[in-house]
Amino acid sequence: MKVMVTGGSGFIGSAVCRHLVRDLGFAVVNVDKLTYAASAASTAEIAGNPRYGFRRLDICDREAMLRAMREEEIDAVMHLAAESHVDRSIDAPGEFVQTNILGTFSLLQAARAYHGSLAEPRRSKFRFHHISTDEVFGDLPFDGGFFTEDTPYAPSSPYSASKAASDHLAMAWHKTYGLPVVLSNCSNNYGPFHFPEKLIPLMIINGLEGKELPVYGTGQNVRDWLHVEDHARALVLVMTRGRTGQSYNIGSRNERSNLAVVETIADLLDEMVPLNSGSRRALIRFVGDRPGHDLRYAVDAGKIERELGWRARETFDTGLRKTVEWYLANRDWWQPLRQARYGGQRLGTLGR
Repeated sequence: MKVMVTGGSGFIGSAVCRHLVRDLGFAVVNVDKLTYAASAASTAEIAGNPRYGFRRLDICDREAMLRAMREEEIDAVMHLAAESHVDRSIDAPGEFVQTNILGTFSLLQAARAYHGSLAEPRRSKFRFHHISTDEVFGDLPFDGGFFTEDTPYAPSSPYSASKAASDHLAMAWHKTYGLPVVLSNCSNNYGPFHFPEKLIPLMIINGLEGKELPVYGTGQNVRDWLHVEDHARALVLVMTRGRTGQSYNIGSRNERSNLAVVETIADLLDEMVPLNSGSRRALIRFVGDRPGHDLRYAVDAGKIERELGWRARETFDTGLRKTVEWYLANRDWWQPLRQARYGGQRLGTLGR
């Protein structure tokens, strides 16, 4: 099976590429525009593998995407390419409309033309997997409830609105044109190769350097945290075994408040690389909340567990410890990104 992964040099996309090539023996074509949040170093482990290929393309270029599908004889598309940082979507929403909505439209049109040209049995086996977020559902109260596949969409930010629109486009192309689409919505990811502007890597790096740990509001906003390698396994199951026209929520039942996450990171860093004096918890600073900050995300993953047999392997405690250890051991990955983008200064954004 030969899979096209869009955004395969990004955080989740690179994890998918590594899993497909390294663990499953699939052939992969990584299509990435290599914007600021992507890094070729994230796929260095598989770059020399004959089953891995890379094309620097923009998903908004429909003809280029169709040509790549035909030349590579693609069997499935896993669409992860997206602008994904909420704070940036508030400051520059046009980029999110362009990439997440118009880019998805262009890619769907290319996939529709390509799928229509395939002969059986390849035509029946083709899949278009659109990867999305639980943020399309809005938020939940602190005292209960979970997002299910039937939860109505109620996005709060330009980012989540753009992803909601792309979800609707993907499902409409299935219903109207018969494109074999599967959809998944995940909770917050964390793990290795996470771009340094996001919450967990930002707190790890700032804490390592003895800098302030900024937390929005009172830090009580709650997220369900999913290790990226657990997510990659789930995505491949959805792509290969999910029912077309269906959506699958992916979460790990690891809810934590933002403040609890930052405190745990501070404690792990104190254990692994102690400061000369004091605890890193003293570095925590509460800052003004961002507009439209969702209260709580919590995902019911019962459907993917029942139908596809997926279970998260990492608890938040095991996964976060591994993540902190990875950032301590891989400065050569994140330091160039931090220097190139921010000139070594403290990052001012606070993650998803």
